[in-house]
Amino acid sequence: MDITSALALIRPIPDFPKPGILFQDISPLLASPEGFATVINALCEVDPQSVIVAGVEARGFILGSAMAIQRKAGFVPIRKKGKLPYKTFSRSYGLEYGADELEIHIDALSSGERVLLVDDVLATGGTIDAALHLISEAGGICDHVVVLCEIDALEGRASLLQKYPNLVITALVHS
Repeated sequence: MDITSALALIRPIPDFPKPGILFQDISPLLASPEGFATVINALCEVDPQSVIVAGVEARGFILGSAMAIQRKAGFVPIRKKGKLPYKTFSRSYGLEYGADELEIHIDALSSGERVLLVDDVLATGGTIDAALHLISEAGGICDHVVVLCEIDALEGRASLLQKYPNLVITALVHS
């Protein structure tokens, strides 16, 4: 399956989780072995020097863990507050529809370890900003972010590049 056909499996859901939000449902993509494999192959082309893939809860876990296996890299979960069992660094962030907090284990990364950050959607940039902060606080170096979808109108890319001018952001779909 080619990448265009694979990405066409993503289903837009209007007004979810609340009115005015156009949610990108990747469930049909994940259910297609060929489509899922095609997308993982495309995502794995980003920053091959990274030795760790970090994924943001929850759909970043699905993409990131598959990428880590394919790349023979480690995987580090960045989770919502209260979900990790050991000591953590935490960071609050804003969403296009609210606020939340992310955490990473304090020993998740070695000093100077190269990390590729993965999430499903780049919207306002708040989640990715919090994750980048946590990766840095844990000792990692992250200069590449890869997402499946980017919602251009919410200007998350511009917000992130203002804070991290050397950051490379790759999105497979723009909406």
